[in-house]
Amino acid sequence: MTNSPRSVLQAIAHRAMIARGLAPDFTPAALAELDAIRAPAAAGDATVRDLRQLLWCSIDNDDSRDLDQLSVAEARPEGATKILVAIAEVAAVVKVGSALDGHARQNTTSVYTAAQIFPMLPEKLSTDLTSLNFAADRLAVVIEMVFAADGSLASSDIYQATVRNRAKLAYNSVAAWLDGGAPMPPAVGAVAGLADNLVLQHRVARQLAELRHLHGALSLETLEARPVFDGGALTGLVADPPNAAKRLIEDLMVAANGVTARFLAAKKFPSIRRVVRTPAHWDLIVELAAQHSAALPKEPDAVALEQFLVAQKAAHPAGFPDLSLSVIKLLGAGEYVLELPGGEVAGHFGLAVRDYSHSTAPNRRFPDVIAQRLLLAAMAGRPPPYANAELAALASHCTEQENAAKKVERQVGKSAAAMLLSSSIGQPFDAIVTGASAKGTWVRISQPPIEGKLDSGPAGLRVGDRLRVQLVHTDVERGFIDFSALPR
Repeated sequence: MTNSPRSVLQAIAHRAMIARGLAPDFTPAALAELDAIRAPAAAGDATVRDLRQLLWCSIDNDDSRDLDQLSVAEARPEGATKILVAIAEVAAVVKVGSALDGHARQNTTSVYTAAQIFPMLPEKLSTDLTSLNFAADRLAVVIEMVFAADGSLASSDIYQATVRNRAKLAYNSVAAWLDGGAPMPPAVGAVAGLADNLVLQHRVARQLAELRHLHGALSLETLEARPVFDGGALTGLVADPPNAAKRLIEDLMVAANGVTARFLAAKKFPSIRRVVRTPAHWDLIVELAAQHSAALPKEPDAVALEQFLVAQKAAHPAGFPDLSLSVIKLLGAGEYVLELPGGEVAGHFGLAVRDYSHSTAPNRRFPDVIAQRLLLAAMAGRPPPYANAELAALASHCTEQENAAKKVERQVGKSAAAMLLSSSIGQPFDAIVTGASAKGTWVRISQPPIEGKLDSGPAGLRVGDRLRVQLVHTDVERGFIDFSALPR
């Protein structure tokens, strides 16, 4: 192995995975099972519908190869619209108790580091045999939703079907076209009727988002930076902002995940819900709003917070990602919890939905595989494949491992950032406070968008405060980036 920046970061990522209790490599038993899998899952009986003729398409990152979902729309009478979301049927290939299942169960998620992806399932599955690839026939779990003209959900169903991806599309090019800033992507124009279908999906997705925001879904927008390599050399970090195509998919997936949760509840099945509890640090969110000359109620109020965010985005669009990051840190992390039949769990504060169960990315997340296995059992009239105690333990485990994976991703991202900034010691930057606690104060500079620790500065800094800083130290191996405050 060379000592190129990419190889150095890959070694750091590998060590970080092991340190956090994640398996960077598949076991010989898992690879032996993989070798025996020669073909994708096929329809097992006559109840599986044949929907290959529909205008299915995928929209994902430009370089994504693990395609978890397809979508298609159909106009219905009186302004209604049917939306179908097809989810890759991973459960038909990865069996409970298998070695492949054991690896997925240990990590619970794919880990996307700056230099290397550690997939939850081997690429032979996640990018091929269980991926909804272009022009390939694949078995899928289909979530059907019919929305009335006002965007409300009129009916829903879930069933198995065989599907075929007609167009592999990318977020950026589709978004530029939907926004009117670029020509239609060639892959859209190559399929008769697909352009109109995407416009219909886009219209419905916007309706769904508007309805959720009326109920307090939060308009948050952060700047995700991704590394740019030229061969093995790290050349920069580029912000990857949200866009219309990403929001289209996100809004359809929120709706589909709600249908999954309610379907299992109607079948009197347990489920693992994804929740974001009412913020424990609402008082700090109130203080943050006050810094922007806005007043929020003393008690948590998602609608009031959303109104504040919308006003701030309109008034200060350039600084809105920084404000969003501050709010996200104060909201607290999401978690997985068990919901038993007839029970009640906390909803998702940020999405303003009560029923929400991760189910739309089974190639990348283990909770989605669990949800799929529960769905298939419920549809077939079989008992749940997991006991309630096991599901409760899995929910806690998935939360812990997701947190571990995020820490690995952040650590390697910080190592990449430290590597990129190592030649900038002593330079000044504009920064915003992103974290302030007894453990220390963290700030983020905007160009490039990198976060680091504030080693010295004025007392009493709060999340959202702006200041001028100087880079004083970097440590690539540990991902340390240290700043000191400059006089105002």
